[in-house]
Amino acid sequence: MAKKKEEKTNAMRILDRLGIVYEPKSYDCGGEFIDGLHTADSLGLPYDEVYKTLVTQGAGNEYYVFLLPMDRELDLKKAAKAAGVKSLEMLPVKEIQKVTGYIRGGCTPLGMKKQYPVFISTTAKEKKAIHISAGKRGVQLALAPEDLIKAAEAEYAEIIK
Repeated sequence: MAKKKEEKTNAMRILDRLGIVYEPKSYDCGGEFIDGLHTADSLGLPYDEVYKTLVTQGAGNEYYVFLLPMDRELDLKKAAKAAGVKSLEMLPVKEIQKVTGYIRGGCTPLGMKKQYPVFISTTAKEKKAIHISAGKRGVQLALAPEDLIKAAEAEYAEIIK
């Protein structure tokens, strides 16, 4: 019996093109997104290794992307400081797909409609690998934080409450 071919996401294609090693991990979410903790639980992973992608908006309609562990909360003041702006607000859920090209629960910093500034929590520095969305619900990618920094043109920042 032939092995089922893995369906590549844009994020996977970007990593492949850059020669970055990653490991896709699938889980059954029934097509629905509950929350990031459910994602980590479904994969049997510690919460501090599964990173959520949050999109914020500045005063002049500029967008900024932040990655942090699923069980932590984004500090908007620290995030604004990292981005070099006065203040930030969370992007409303209904705007996520329009701005990023991804749906809630499948948002990744790789391959968004535009290249927005990306900031990754400094907590990732101490990890051998972190897990991020592959760009669709039900698939995560495990990769080295430094590889994500390179692929997403990101930087580390203190962004957690």
